[in-house]
Amino acid sequence: MGPLHGIRVLDLSRVLAGPWATQALADLGAEVIKIERPDGGDDTRQWGPPYARDAEGRDTTESAYYLSTNRGKRSVAVDLANPQGAQLVRALARRCDVLVENFKVGGLARYGLGYAQLKAECPALVYCSISAFGQDGPDADKPGYDAMIQGMGGLMSITGLPDDVPGGGPQKVGVAVVDLMTGMYASTAIIAALYERRASGIGQYIDLALLDAQLGWLANQNMNFLVTGESPRRQGTAHPNIVPYQAFATADGFLMLAVGNDRQFAAWCAVAQHPELATDARYATNKARVAQRAELVPIVAAALREHPTRWWLDALNAANVPCGPINEIGQVFAEPQIVHRGMRIDLPHPTAGKVPGVRNPINYSRTPLEYRMAPPLLGEHTDAVLEAELGLDSAERARLRAVGAIR
Repeated sequence: MGPLHGIRVLDLSRVLAGPWATQALADLGAEVIKIERPDGGDDTRQWGPPYARDAEGRDTTESAYYLSTNRGKRSVAVDLANPQGAQLVRALARRCDVLVENFKVGGLARYGLGYAQLKAECPALVYCSISAFGQDGPDADKPGYDAMIQGMGGLMSITGLPDDVPGGGPQKVGVAVVDLMTGMYASTAIIAALYERRASGIGQYIDLALLDAQLGWLANQNMNFLVTGESPRRQGTAHPNIVPYQAFATADGFLMLAVGNDRQFAAWCAVAQHPELATDARYATNKARVAQRAELVPIVAAALREHPTRWWLDALNAANVPCGPINEIGQVFAEPQIVHRGMRIDLPHPTAGKVPGVRNPINYSRTPLEYRMAPPLLGEHTDAVLEAELGLDSAERARLRAVGAIR
């Protein structure tokens, strides 16, 4: 059993940040009940192609995007706008430890599902709201998505090539990192609140904003600004504080060179047959190399173009100099280390037969993670959950379907 076995989560979120958090909780052993709109469900169900394919190679209705972030959950299709549907969800909330939502600020209050409304009857509930800008402040009521927050939150200003080179200009990251990191902050916050509840016996409210999370994980780039007053600039693949630490062309492709200290630089110099660079006062220390970046990088680039990528990978790995290929995602899954670690998983699925996925990277020694269910079909577990959790028999469920409260 996972470390969160016995914890029940009511997931009222959709798209990515909230579902990413609740998938992490499911991986850790929590029971997650995903509430979805009967008319289409989570928005990402329609975010395709691509879609999962059945044994004959035909598309199913399950988009790859949706499948990436909803394993381990049970889907209950309820119409919150229907008073009887909202009442069902309130009843489920009373039986849960955690509620996660990403409605517009105050959006759930109209259904009697705001934190202030649930707190009195569910004092032990940990309630996590995820929004673009948080629950207060001048922008609290504004909508926001990952890409615009990457821009507004500073990430795009340090991602991409400098403006004065071909192809320069701001770029977004290739995955929705603001949503993903906010989801990870959410899962951490929820677990910490559950731990605190063991002592206090009461839950609490968690207010998470995409913009706050985006700024929070700029890490060294934040401090580079705060200690100098100068905003960092785009440097392509180069590191703002370490040299040489970037992608370089080789004789037949590219590699990422990540020289993290002076010993590694000296080892690179030996492999590159430029031992004189390691003792040159202009390059001997990282501080000096950063100051002389414009001089040193062309020297390193010229040396790396003398041999193919495989030659460099073999020679530098033998010398304990960090480096790696720049793989396409298909090549990543073929990497022997990834295969050995079992990062790809397959789960049984009712329409596709099985669907592939990527396991959670956490490895426990005593409570290994278990992947119990593929991402559910819309409303796949409506009957089972309402019967088991609320005691609703088939006649009552039929009545609720007839009035449009459930699917």
